Amino acid sequence: MGRIQVQTTIDATPDRVWASLEDVATHVQWMADAEAIRFTTDQTSGVGCVFECDTKVGPLRLTDVMEITEWVDGSIMGVRHTGLVTGTGRFELLADGDQRTTFTWDEKLVFPWWMGGPVGGVVGGVILKQLWKGNLKRLKAIVEGT
Repeated sequence: MGRIQVQTTIDATPDRVWASLEDVATHVQWMADAEAIRFTTDQTSGVGCVFECDTKVGPLRLTDVMEITEWVDGSIMGVRHTGLVTGTGRFELLADGDQRTTFTWDEKLVFPWWMGGPVGGVVGGVILKQLWKGNLKRLKAIVEGT
């Protein structure tokens, strides 16, 4: 299992950051690797919401199936990956003073054998970490209005 963690500080309150995060469908606006999101449940937020995310990393394309497993308004969104790549992921927002938020994105992923299994997880983790740093930079710009 490969663990990937990225973090940034956003000049906004956790509630303001959450307002840009809670609508899962809008994640394609700041996630370079997410091309499209389709909900497979009537529910589009909160625990139990299931969706497919068309994902592209370099030449690799796959549909990531995710279920929201943890949802705390204003602070936590957790998912379980149940597609080709399995594992768990979590966004956590923590107040850093009055007007700042520390955003932590933590993923524990298992890659299938044809993607290199554990070795692919190490290589993929390096690539995804850089990609997700860029994603957080884009989200920061959206939230801060820059």
